Amino acid sequence: MEVVRANSKHILEIANLFDQYRVFYKQESNLNGAVDFITERINNKDSVIFIVKEAGESIGFTQLYPSFSSVSMKKLWILNDLYVSEAARKKGVAQMLLDAAKEFGIETKAKALDLQTAIDNKSAQALYEKNGYQVDREFLSYSLNLEKIF
Repeated sequence: MEVVRANSKHILEIANLFDQYRVFYKQESNLNGAVDFITERINNKDSVIFIVKEAGESIGFTQLYPSFSSVSMKKLWILNDLYVSEAARKKGVAQMLLDAAKEFGIETKAKALDLQTAIDNKSAQALYEKNGYQVDREFLSYSLNLEKIF
């Protein structure tokens, strides 16, 4: 297995995994939409995506979005998506992706990697905590759903 930083030649592979990821989070499958979304992220350089390949097949991915801390005046990376195909689970793929994200964060001199996960996703929480991620007990997260406004 190897970790690769994705580029435009990986769009279809990532889109397939991305579609599976969305289905995992109870969204309807939309492979065409996934292709469009991933194409836009890569072409616009909106995100950094790492994939794990085994025998030429992509079996997992993580997607990082840039952000910034005004208080510390430093870059942050939001680890927004991490997904491993069902058949590849329990093989260390998620750990490889977390390691790649951490290395990338260090290389880019980021202050932190931030993420959110579902409250009921206990296996992901255990993995993140094993890797030194801590639950934020200092700040509350809020979200304004703009789709409900228009």
